[in-house]
Amino acid sequence: MSEQQVESGTADKTIRLLTGKVVSNKMQKTITVAVERLVKHPMYGKYVRRTTKLLAHDENNECQEGDVVEIQESRPLSRRKAWRLARVVTRARA
Repeated sequence: MSEQQVESGTADKTIRLLTGKVVSNKMQKTITVAVERLVKHPMYGKYVRRTTKLLAHDENNECQEGDVVEIQESRPLSRRKAWRLARVVTRARA
């Protein structure tokens, strides 16, 4: 997870950026992004891969399944959608 500092007026805001893979683009202007993270097992110490699926707003319907994208946090756009597409990092092979 990376964060950027944005200065607007007197308050400093940090923008949360996450990178993940598009697993679905079947909705209109919405993509499903799978974000993976490594979590250390409390007892055994092994790192376990955990996946979180997030809905993100894709205004121009430019993403395809398999694309690696960067999403940023935004205001809630619907019940489950509170992220926006920031940029497409790499395109999926056709």
